[in-house]
Amino acid sequence: GADHHVPLADGLYGQGYDTPGEPPLRLVLLGDSTAAGQGVHRAGQTPGALLASGLAAVAERPVRLRNVAVTGARSDDLDRQVSLVLADPAQPPDICVIMIGANDVTHRMPPTRSVRHLSAAVRRLRTAGAEVVVGTCPDLGTIEPVQQPLRWLARRTSRQLAAAQTIGVVEQGGRTVSLGDLLGPEFEANPRELFGPDNYHPSAEGYATAAMAVLPTVCAALGLWPAEEERPDVSRREGFLPVARAAAEAASEAGTEVAA
Repeated sequence: GADHHVPLADGLYGQGYDTPGEPPLRLVLLGDSTAAGQGVHRAGQTPGALLASGLAAVAERPVRLRNVAVTGARSDDLDRQVSLVLADPAQPPDICVIMIGANDVTHRMPPTRSVRHLSAAVRRLRTAGAEVVVGTCPDLGTIEPVQQPLRWLARRTSRQLAAAQTIGVVEQGGRTVSLGDLLGPEFEANPRELFGPDNYHPSAEGYATAAMAVLPTVCAALGLWPAEEERPDVSRREGFLPVARAAAEAASEAGTEVAA
């Protein structure tokens, strides 16, 4: 059966960056198992931990991570998750990353309803002053246990939802990263490395790939993405090169698209 254990990764990252008088950046993850990090064994392998570490390195200041994502969550759970995040008005998040949509597709939630819930969540977070980045619905056609013709249907449905999510999120002042476009081909080409033992949830490498795809847009949303020559050399992580390069190139475009 699927391993529902998710390592707790909440806490302070980048403590070595001493910034007197400056509070840590507050990063919150919301959504489903993709955001929660189901299936990995160590907290440091979860997308939240990877994003918090990466953000701390780029910002050169500590990052406080909170993850309220729940395995199996659909978009209609976001209202509850956002209420948790905004419960303390004295500690609003600086940046929220939402990964949602896969369970909406598998449970056949109508895309209009799905996007309505997501848009409302983004609106509440933006109103509270947080930047919001949404990793849109992954390409479910890459999942091995899904057989044809279901695989074709899963791919079409997940792509349609991702497109609708992008429009809804941008309208509310959020930014999106198309995980389906960025990760679909990579996951399909390397299923053994990028999917975990259940062949449904990503492996540690898969989560790292997803986190890396989202990080440049997270940094851009906070006005932190460094100049071209200062960018971290992602080419050293050869396995993730296509995704990392695509993510780096997409970051500035994501910003302009949303600012329109």
